[in-house]
Amino acid sequence: MKISFAEKASPKSGAVVVGVEEGKKLTPAAQELDQETGGAIARAMKASKFTGKKGQSLQIAAPANVTIDRIILVGIGKGMSDLDFQSLGGNLVPTLNGAGDKDVVIHVDAGADVLPDAAANIGAGMLMRSYRFDRYRTKDTADQKPSLKKVTIVVNGTTAARKAFKTLEAVAEGVTLTRDLVSEPPNILYPESFAEEAAKLAEIGIDVEILNEKKMEKLGMHSLLGVGKGSARESRLVVMHWNGASGNRRPVAFVGKGVTFDTGGISLKPGPGMEEMKWDMGGAGVVTGLMKALALRKAKVNAIGVLGLVENMPDGAAQRPGDIVTSMSGQTIEIHNTDAEGRLVLADALWYTQDKYKPRLMIDLATLTGAMIIALGNEYAGFFSNDDDISTKLSAAGEATGEKVWRLPLAEAYDNQLKTDGADMKNIGGRAAGSITAAQFLQRFVNKVPWAHLDIAGVTWSGKDAPTVPKGATAFGVRLLDKFVADNYEG
Repeated sequence: MKISFAEKASPKSGAVVVGVEEGKKLTPAAQELDQETGGAIARAMKASKFTGKKGQSLQIAAPANVTIDRIILVGIGKGMSDLDFQSLGGNLVPTLNGAGDKDVVIHVDAGADVLPDAAANIGAGMLMRSYRFDRYRTKDTADQKPSLKKVTIVVNGTTAARKAFKTLEAVAEGVTLTRDLVSEPPNILYPESFAEEAAKLAEIGIDVEILNEKKMEKLGMHSLLGVGKGSARESRLVVMHWNGASGNRRPVAFVGKGVTFDTGGISLKPGPGMEEMKWDMGGAGVVTGLMKALALRKAKVNAIGVLGLVENMPDGAAQRPGDIVTSMSGQTIEIHNTDAEGRLVLADALWYTQDKYKPRLMIDLATLTGAMIIALGNEYAGFFSNDDDISTKLSAAGEATGEKVWRLPLAEAYDNQLKTDGADMKNIGGRAAGSITAAQFLQRFVNKVPWAHLDIAGVTWSGKDAPTVPKGATAFGVRLLDKFVADNYEG
């Protein structure tokens, strides 16, 4: 789908989209089209419940006196935010594809203080909603495939619109990469092949370093390595560097859990639903997509993305409940449940990141606990932090992007649930407050660096469509953290 911007357009076919403000108030483009069609728009609104409220739409097929195929009216209410315009664009995609439209002209002439930004956000919303993961579907018929090929957005100020869209398009490409990674089946995406995908980011200026098991063994990463002992696939640690700031400014660091498939190990998960555990690498997927977005939009920041990549499988060599491992930090961990593996991966990845790169802050992302889904459902990601400033900035970025987060507590009482007689800590804290004790575990490996942990278990995959997120992998976190960086750490 090609998206372009123009000062005017005179389509001979296809669909035309115009806005209507609340109270059936036609925008200038809608007024002009109503006159050309002999009042078709006014008659259609009179015969329907469409009033121009935000989110409403109305189609007029084969309008009189013109050669275009259809007119689509979209409600823009009494004013629209950037997110509203993204949703408007996203909602148009299934409408246009459902009608078989190949070309569409969208007029942006009301509803926002800055129309070029509105136009750019409509285009970004269309890009994100048009995502499909269909590379393994071989029998789709023509009517099952998307028809939309060309989008022309008409707006005064095309130069500004193109500039704004270029930034949003870079973020959308990061979203697409994350969705691709999370959607891949585990026989295709495993630690080695994931690392190879990350290495391709060198083409856009990201320096990529890959540590194999021998290197991690020398570093003492027995917490991470223990998780992958039962797999035929070797584990990997990937470090991606984007150096976009002048001077030697300390980096911001993002660390992702990358369990490319999670059986639970010896503490085997139930069979039903286990196929979903291909997306237990969602945190690593988000970090990879974020790094691509930062590089493509030339973000003026030094950023590091670290991926802990393992496969958690049961075999004769697999880690057992009761085993004790020594992490890179020197702290010992008694394994009480091999299905609490993500925190073991992150323990060494976080310690390595803070020890080697001395970042100004660290944020980790992980599909870490089912308890988070029980607590917050599929609407918010839960997060924990040792720093109020980071927390405030994350919450603001969540509101701005629609990827909302909710802070949960850290406290010594929860930390005490990790005590065990055999080692410095155990890897689970019991049923009570499971998401919190998991975060308390991770905090033991950040070494007082300003840090936040995002538990994205409930928001990484969606069973239903949303305006800019089709059913499937969401890439929740890419837009959130790109906004977090752009608003607070560039320059």
